[in-house]
Amino acid sequence: MGIRCTRTGWGDKWRRSAIFKLLKRLWIPLLAIVVISAAAFTVSRLHTIFGSDKRATYADTQVNDTKPFDPKKLTYEVFGSPGTVADISYFDMNADPQFIKKVPLPWTLQFDITKTTAVGSIMAQGDSSNIGCRITVDNEVKAEKSSNQINAFTSCLLKAA
Repeated sequence: MGIRCTRTGWGDKWRRSAIFKLLKRLWIPLLAIVVISAAAFTVSRLHTIFGSDKRATYADTQVNDTKPFDPKKLTYEVFGSPGTVADISYFDMNADPQFIKKVPLPWTLQFDITKTTAVGSIMAQGDSSNIGCRITVDNEVKAEKSSNQINAFTSCLLKAA
């Protein structure tokens, strides 16, 4: 048999044991990092293969191709016999209901429509035998009604201006 000669010093033994102790503690976190990195790489590759990275582009959408909006003038009118007094209910420019009492006729209210569409509604009841209402948009009559009866009542409705 031969003679085996091993040369081990305290320095090599200490280094080997320190590295093994370190690897003994860190091998699970290192393995987790490797697995997570591999999974992330695989998912990113699959995204490119199946085209989910390609987002829809809206380059063909024309943003500034809208027509300028020209505000319209909405006018409410209530008319009747001379000396007639009426109670009037209407929707204002914000579509809030308004009510006014004992208004001498003829009565007119005009305001600008600042939205692309609007609803106009007016109701009136007078103390005479005839009363009428009219809704105009830019001086074009859109709704008109009149009533001939005791304590006459009338209403006009504009569905879209």
